[in-house]
Amino acid sequence: MSSKASQPLDEVPRLEHTPDDKKGPVRSATEASLDEKHFEVDPEKDISSSDLAGRPNVNGEPIISTGEDVSNFLVDVHDVGGEALTFRSIVLGTLLSGFGAAVTQIYSFKPLTISVSSIFLLLVIYTFGRLWQRLPTRTTLERYPRFGRLGPVIAFINPGPFGMKEHAVATFIATTASGGSTAVYNFGVQRLFYDTNPNAVTAVLATFSTACFGYGLVGLLRPLVVYPAHIVFWGSLPSVTVFQALHHDESEKNKLRLRRQVSLFWWAVLGMAVYEVVPAYLFPLLNGFSIICLATQKAPVHTRSVISYIFGGANSNEGLGVFEFSFDWQYLGSWYMSLPLTQQVNTWAGYFIGYFVLLGLYYSNTWGAKTFPFMSSSIFDSTGKVYNQSFVFGPTFSLNETAYADLGQPYLTATYVFNNMAQSWAIGGLFAHVCLFWGKDVLAAFKISNFRGKPDRHYLAMQKYKEAPTWWYAILLVLAFFAGLIVVFKGNTTLPWWGYLVALATGAIVAPFSTVLYGRMGNGIATNQLFKMIAGAIHPGRPVANLYFSMWSHDVVSSMVGLSGDLKLGQYLKIPPRVMFLTQVYGTILGAIINYVVMLVITQNKREILIDPLGDNLWFSQSLNSNAVTWSLAGRVYGIHTMYRWVPLGILLGALPVIIQYLISLRIKKIGPLSVDKIILPYSMGNVAALSVGINSTVWSSIALALVSQLWLRKYHPGWFRKYNYLLGGGLDGGAQITLFILTFAVYGASGVSRPFPAWWGNRADGNIDYCYHQRKGI
Repeated sequence: MSSKASQPLDEVPRLEHTPDDKKGPVRSATEASLDEKHFEVDPEKDISSSDLAGRPNVNGEPIISTGEDVSNFLVDVHDVGGEALTFRSIVLGTLLSGFGAAVTQIYSFKPLTISVSSIFLLLVIYTFGRLWQRLPTRTTLERYPRFGRLGPVIAFINPGPFGMKEHAVATFIATTASGGSTAVYNFGVQRLFYDTNPNAVTAVLATFSTACFGYGLVGLLRPLVVYPAHIVFWGSLPSVTVFQALHHDESEKNKLRLRRQVSLFWWAVLGMAVYEVVPAYLFPLLNGFSIICLATQKAPVHTRSVISYIFGGANSNEGLGVFEFSFDWQYLGSWYMSLPLTQQVNTWAGYFIGYFVLLGLYYSNTWGAKTFPFMSSSIFDSTGKVYNQSFVFGPTFSLNETAYADLGQPYLTATYVFNNMAQSWAIGGLFAHVCLFWGKDVLAAFKISNFRGKPDRHYLAMQKYKEAPTWWYAILLVLAFFAGLIVVFKGNTTLPWWGYLVALATGAIVAPFSTVLYGRMGNGIATNQLFKMIAGAIHPGRPVANLYFSMWSHDVVSSMVGLSGDLKLGQYLKIPPRVMFLTQVYGTILGAIINYVVMLVITQNKREILIDPLGDNLWFSQSLNSNAVTWSLAGRVYGIHTMYRWVPLGILLGALPVIIQYLISLRIKKIGPLSVDKIILPYSMGNVAALSVGINSTVWSSIALALVSQLWLRKYHPGWFRKYNYLLGGGLDGGAQITLFILTFAVYGASGVSRPFPAWWGNRADGNIDYCYHQRKGI
């Protein structure tokens, strides 16, 4: 999301609002060949009240349901013009990148991963941008002729009013850098579990390779994953509405509303920043408040153990968190205030089924469940002790057959096996759902002239700008490929060159499926397990090679999803495509460097708790290593004659329910008020075991939050929802994340010294913080 770091500003092409009166839109040969009847519509024509006829609305405010609704009613199509790439936008974006990337990397080592709020970043940038515009301008110097020679310098530093496009570019830099990277996390795993220390050059090249290869694919597949109206990227809508609220209307009435909105945001930031100290440090019981656990303190030990597994969830790998509520915003977040309710309901269905299945697996002793902890993503030997992987793989990270014969295969907890199985179901369901339900749309998207006969008006409004040429993306693909090849040959990856090629190829095949799903529904399906399966099949006995294989294949997918969403946001905001290209590449490289530095600090100072199989309520890091080890032994752990064989077979089994659903949808369109084709089975299957690891005290609170925001406010107060919902969520996110950032280094021990708050009733000295029974098997 950025601008090219090595390119001087004066050499960056100026891509401002091009007058339409003489030159007309700049269009590619492909676009010029489109059927002209599709361009008779004025893309910047306002949607009139007559267009609302037959549309669900409340007092003239349309209820937003589909991608076409978003394009026509929620996102303003007008192009406000103005500068996009300036010295000010690059400086502000770079400064905020440091905070965003650091927080993202901190959360990658926590029991519950949370992303940095883009709303928070954009509003902080807006505030500083407005302050910056008050600095002396070129016009100011005109009063002092002797300083006239400084005019160009002052204009370069402060070009005047802080416009929307400049604001957007700064935000793209910061959010791209904040995106995180599996590559950097991989290096953390190597430091923690394999006692190796990849150097900074290797880390940056690997991160550049994974992210920019995905971005190159985005460029080649823009007609599929960016241009169509039904591709929305719902998570970007809060940013769109806030950008428009801040910049589109300069009337006095709107300025008053803006003051109210910005005031609401900053009061939310301040209030949450102060409040977050309470659950995060002073009163951790608020992380997970379980009346049932508190009321059963004097129950027999066995009873309390069962209660903990069902109703506990405030600590990592404690329990399922049924009827437990969290009042800690850092683990809730505005995510649940922006995702469509349809998607969230599919997720809740998975949670509900999972409660019964996970408990049933453990208490029926399936896969020897009672030998191991109820919940953990670590690997164990047959006695329930932590698996001695150093003994089995040695300093070369390759399988020692003699050592393996002595120690035996690694085992997983039953709940984590089911988690892996559910991920396989979701992957199979993903491919089936995209092909069967959205196949026609996918094909139509490649035919730009046939967006169901109605091309996205935002796409049409962008035709006045020069598109980033396809060869730019092709060159980026080539550079990313060779950067990765250097890492393969010079880094201690144990991955052969041909394995690297297979990794990129599989990532490139899966990425469009994941991106289409994410673009249409606002969330995706984790596909990393598929890549680990393939890596285990072609590189048996090499866990580090498995790490790197899945890194390249998975990060191609994740970067394509993230960068496609940003390009869609750029289309909504009318940011020139060439500026978007430079902005995103710069942000990617910047984020890689910052993430690597933060990873080094955390893995050095919190090593002991990070390698603990259970972790605590602050730090946890196990699953990536466990998957790498077990899938490197795929034939011995997941083979057809092993107890875990249903995990890889799940990919085939996951497609079957979707096929059945599709056949039903051909005959039955609705079941009551619910359209059959709106049921997204891959989400439900993927989340049926989502509570098998980590902190689970947030589930019921997140459901309540989603119902208030996405049902009550969206449906019955759409005006308030559109103006304030996302602002409020972004402010609360920002306040919590500022406090977390400070606490991480001040008291949590990331800087090397922990300063725990004194123990009291709301802050237990030992045991689970929600007073559920704390049981550790002999691990």
